[in-house]
Amino acid sequence: MSFKRLDAEDFVVSADAVQSVAWSTNSATLTEFFTSSVQANGTSGNYYLSVYQTSSFIAEAEIQFDITYGNMLGSGSSYFDPNIPRLTPATSIYGQYRSLVLEDENSNFIYGDGTNTFTPNDFWAISVDRARYKEKLFPGTFNLFLSGSGGLLKLTDNSNSTNLSTFLGPNRVYQLISGSDGTPYNTTGYAPGFGSYGLFLPDIGTILLNPAAINSSINVNSNSNPDITNGTNQQLLYSAIQQGANFQLNAQETVTSDYVFVRSRNSEFNYSSNPSYISGSTGEIAFPQFIDNPQTYITTVGMYNDSNELVAVAKLSRPLLKDFTKESLIRVKLDF
Repeated sequence: MSFKRLDAEDFVVSADAVQSVAWSTNSATLTEFFTSSVQANGTSGNYYLSVYQTSSFIAEAEIQFDITYGNMLGSGSSYFDPNIPRLTPATSIYGQYRSLVLEDENSNFIYGDGTNTFTPNDFWAISVDRARYKEKLFPGTFNLFLSGSGGLLKLTDNSNSTNLSTFLGPNRVYQLISGSDGTPYNTTGYAPGFGSYGLFLPDIGTILLNPAAINSSINVNSNSNPDITNGTNQQLLYSAIQQGANFQLNAQETVTSDYVFVRSRNSEFNYSSNPSYISGSTGEIAFPQFIDNPQTYITTVGMYNDSNELVAVAKLSRPLLKDFTKESLIRVKLDF
């Protein structure tokens, strides 16, 4: 075994964006949607509805995303206490997302930008299951079809029609528009008088939908009546998604690679460190032909820290012949 200290110029760091499908079906598009009656009728069903790619009774069933509903005034779900009418699961959800996205408990969600904005009291939220993506969602791949009595609405984000990223707190945000693959069908893709159709927050896997805008297009509206059965609004959006039968989404992650260039010059690594290479009695090279014309084969590159601890090992696909007439450059790639 031979050692050589690496120089700073031997290290190069590179970052690449890698795209993958978000859904566990290994397809970019979900066309079938299922729920679990156990979850929907349980305590968690008061707050959200979990959606699966197949029947929840099948072992392969995995949660793809959750649907929830938030209302600033507490309407659209049941009272925790009839004596305190504004406290409901809907207000809890509204406050949770307001803290998560806006980071200000006194702010409200605004849909749209420029002169066409709208500030409703409620929203639907789709939260993509955290197991579906490693780092973030990929803008421009979001396509969601919603179906109602007024027709079919095709939603996407406006990432292809905006030059600068907009942020809510530390999170990027895009407007939801009528369009496909990040591009509006016409002009801004907004709902006239109601701003955008919602917000797309790829860094936290969250989609907020504007019920008023959706209702203006396909007659699917949230039920904002006070003290109604919990889960009613989640079911309304689920039905629109199920009938639309098309939810496309990809994930994205940044893979950082550290390239290490290991060089063996013509005078280096020509003698083997194998004990059989040396005569045990005299300490001389066991085979005279290796004195003037030694030959070795490089098979492994080990990387050690300053404490002489092995931290990484790279195996060559085949042994690399080395002698005084040859030099080699081995590129080692470390992904993290």
